[in-house]
Amino acid sequence: MAKVLDIVPLRSLVAVADRGGFQRAATHLHLSQAAVSQHVRRLEAATGKRLVERDGRGSRFTTDGDHLLGYARRILALHDESLRGLGVESEAAVLIGSTEHAAAQLLPRLTATLEKSLPEHRVRYRLDRGTALREALGAGRLDLALLLGATDNPRAALVGELELTWYSAPGWIRPAGPVPLVAFDNPCALRTAALNTLTTHHIPAEIGAEANQLAGVHAATAAGQGVAVLATFGTTPQGLIPRSDLPPLEPLPLYIWRRENLDPVVTQHSIASLRHLLSENIPFAQGA
Repeated sequence: MAKVLDIVPLRSLVAVADRGGFQRAATHLHLSQAAVSQHVRRLEAATGKRLVERDGRGSRFTTDGDHLLGYARRILALHDESLRGLGVESEAAVLIGSTEHAAAQLLPRLTATLEKSLPEHRVRYRLDRGTALREALGAGRLDLALLLGATDNPRAALVGELELTWYSAPGWIRPAGPVPLVAFDNPCALRTAALNTLTTHHIPAEIGAEANQLAGVHAATAAGQGVAVLATFGTTPQGLIPRSDLPPLEPLPLYIWRRENLDPVVTQHSIASLRHLLSENIPFAQGA
């Protein structure tokens, strides 16, 4: 019997990649996690290849899985295009990757704006570290990604700048020796900005605490482990206070990156929406 790659399992495979795991894929597709797992096993049986494997408490795509993922996107795109060509409507989606810095304050307003300018699309997000977002974008698992730091890549467009602020616990006192920093694990644009600023002003510094998520940076800073550099869109995180006794920080440019072959209309509306939101210079709702 000939092997067949069915549309439904292929859609589950893409959802696992785009949503960052089986449970999130199941929620997005309104299926059980067991059903999504079964779909992936069907694809593995059809191809004779291991596509997704466990990685600690999560999962990751194998080389064969990434290879099939590229084909799956093309197959699904042609499938959906065929339906649209026959007058059968299928809801389109835009998957945007972002670091946590923009999540609480910027993304809700971006969603509301894009729902008006792109009413035929659903807007979805994936929150991750910048390196992971770049990888996902290059593999076609994201449509757009919001990334900090200057670049001359032709697929990136400058949408604005993020103001950076020093924060500490209310009772924290700057020590006489090196300034302890609470920072994200490397690589991180905020960490680099903090260290470079202090070095430029001949202020010794050391890493007092590290975290791989924003909540961890907030918690360690609130616990008095040091100062942190954050982009908070004019708000002050709960339990922290801004510091004025450290050198001012240069703002970081924010770019929106697009994947290859993305619909230009989606790209243009996303760029315009972000530039408008960032140019308003109005404090965002209080966020974590």
